[in-house]
Amino acid sequence: MRDGQYKVVVNDEEQYSIWFAERPLPQGWRESGFEGAKQSCLDHIEQVWTDMRPRSLREAMGQ
Repeated sequence: MRDGQYKVVVNDEEQYSIWFAERPLPQGWRESGFEGAKQSCLDHIEQVWTDMRPRSLREAMGQ
């Protein structure tokens, strides 16, 4: 495994997390297309995940 390499993952509720790049994804998560050092991944999540509410809640509230 490459030390310090992570990928940004997202679930069906559009919640973000990071995962070790070389490990299989846990069930219910998919790759977002961004990979890099841990801090780079966290910085990316901070930029793209601007609404922390789960997708189902946003839809129920009419966004």
